Amino acid sequence: MWDLRSMTVEELRSCLQELGQPAFRAGQLYDWLQARGAESFDEMTNLPKNLREILKQRGELRCAAIAQRYDSQLDDTSKYLFRLNDGEYIESVLMHYHHGYTICVSTQVGCKMGCTFCATGQGGFCRNLLPSEILAQVQAAQRDKNIRISNIVLMGMGEPLDNYSNVMRFLKLVSSEKGLNIGMRHISLSTCGLVDRIYDLMDENLQLTLSVSLHAPNDRIRTQTMPVARRWKIDELLTACRKYGEQTGRRISFEYAMIQGVNDSDACARELGHRLKGILAHVNLIPVNEVTDTGYKRSSRERLERFVAVLAEYHITATIRRTLGADINASCGQLRRKKIDEVVQK
Repeated sequence: MWDLRSMTVEELRSCLQELGQPAFRAGQLYDWLQARGAESFDEMTNLPKNLREILKQRGELRCAAIAQRYDSQLDDTSKYLFRLNDGEYIESVLMHYHHGYTICVSTQVGCKMGCTFCATGQGGFCRNLLPSEILAQVQAAQRDKNIRISNIVLMGMGEPLDNYSNVMRFLKLVSSEKGLNIGMRHISLSTCGLVDRIYDLMDENLQLTLSVSLHAPNDRIRTQTMPVARRWKIDELLTACRKYGEQTGRRISFEYAMIQGVNDSDACARELGHRLKGILAHVNLIPVNEVTDTGYKRSSRERLERFVAVLAEYHITATIRRTLGADINASCGQLRRKKIDEVVQK
């Protein structure tokens, strides 16, 4: 079966040539798959009916069907639980800012990385998402809300760089002028620190924003919360980040989940400030999500502000992330876990 939504227009043209179709049909099909986000072949009314019937037999449309949607009463945030063609569930979060709509998408069903503060990791890993399944999340939210999404964050369920080839294909498709046409500068990709893949991404020379989940100023604390730190030491990670910034000219965003009594002291801030000197960087402080069973508590507002002040002494800009969708558990992993529990109980 052809995974049609994951294909470029050139690949679609090759498939349609096998069916004896003229070349211009590829552009029509690509428009339905990418720009319009069609969820059935019957929508494609400018394609001949006999071609649509053949495509139903030879190809498939990977979609993200809305299983549940939660709308925040505190702000204009919506959380989606999507059901994929094979019955697996993933999550996305749609956020409304003054500059437009941003969607946080998943790249895997579950995650292998095992970060102790993350609900997704607690649910284990099932499989990688195909390019079409990452793309379908954006399209489904746009269609549901009748909006245009202008920014994408690959920071939902999964580790994007652990699904490298599919994510690179997704980026090519979503930035296509004849597709959703979302420019690379409006896309952020988050990684927990797969150093070898950061070098691969550097060689792609994409103008996206790389967000690195650091969450600690040293290996001792980082290995307590992030198993990946046992494979890649913090000095190796920051060396890769420094080189990435130098080659691409893009500032790196370091994500830092503030956990009360674990990584939020003045000493941690000073050590972090010392380590980040010389890197084109911004630090994004995130009050940790108080996920069931972790025992972690978020740092106080006063502690967050103090951390920002200490980093400023090292001429490092830091901001405190505004919490959105707090009343709907907008951090990823929790809805899928709840859904799985419900299925098991049945």
